Amino acid sequence: MVSDGIVKTVELAHPSEADPVLAHAALPLRGIYYPLGFPLEISTNSPAVLEAAEQSWGAFQSRFSRPPLTLRIGVTKDPVDSPDLPPAPVCRVNRNMLANIADAHNFVICDLNAGSSFGWITQRTAHSTLYLRYHFLEAAALSMVAALRAAPLHAACVAPRGHGMLLCGDSGAGKSSLAFACARAGWTFVCDDASYLPFDRQDRMVLGNCHQIRLRDSGVQLFPELEGRSVTPRAAGKPSIEIPTSDMPELLTAESAIVQSIVFLNRRDVESPELLSFSRETALCWFNQFLLPGPASYPAQHAAIQHLLQVGIFELRYTDLDWAIDRLQALAFTGR
Repeated sequence: MVSDGIVKTVELAHPSEADPVLAHAALPLRGIYYPLGFPLEISTNSPAVLEAAEQSWGAFQSRFSRPPLTLRIGVTKDPVDSPDLPPAPVCRVNRNMLANIADAHNFVICDLNAGSSFGWITQRTAHSTLYLRYHFLEAAALSMVAALRAAPLHAACVAPRGHGMLLCGDSGAGKSSLAFACARAGWTFVCDDASYLPFDRQDRMVLGNCHQIRLRDSGVQLFPELEGRSVTPRAAGKPSIEIPTSDMPELLTAESAIVQSIVFLNRRDVESPELLSFSRETALCWFNQFLLPGPASYPAQHAAIQHLLQVGIFELRYTDLDWAIDRLQALAFTGR
């Protein structure tokens, strides 16, 4: 959303003798977006940046009355000796400072205590919308959300008949594929891989991006209807299929759910499918590994997760998606 009265074509920034570090470069375009319902103000000199932000968060509306997080991101000309996109950024954190750096011309720096970020990217990066969204815009915005607004949970979230259920596990555990299979079976879909637990609530509400599903390219083997969809690069070179849920109007979606069960997925070394109790202490250690200890909000994040873990926690051992859905449906109805 560009502010009224601002032209949409802006000259690219470039260092000069008077301003060699671009400290005074103009970023006259502005947009307000609401990732997960929290306000974020973006300032830039490129309409391509705002267009990418619209793709990521245009479907979200304001849900929380909080001061806006800020992201100032400028665009420079492409260097003559760099014809291709940069590699995936490297992330480094020191106390409250987080850096995503792809190369000397493409980076974003976040102050996780202040909720403020800035960065520079090249014109080629600005027009590579998927790369820009995933590696810079979403990474910066969600890092600030995770530090100041809501504890990050490496978990998918689905809700059979209003029973919020987190699907947890390390990368490759099957969170996204099981969440999508549950959505196809008529469950409400909240998110496929990342949930967020607001600090200032006691009802165990989690937030997620229900407006898209990202599956590994191998998902075509499980879901033939995905055949022919484009595959895009993710972090560390992991390919994925990105599907706007608006393309599948038959799916039930919601931006939040009240968690009543937590399920850790296990598809390895399964002798027989079963649902078992899971250690609360082990679950706490697993969730805590995804928190950033540097920001001042760390105690609030830790407390929110401890409160979340008062619900039932289970391990689901399975190899068949249909069996898993049926067993989780029973858990939602009976609590065990």
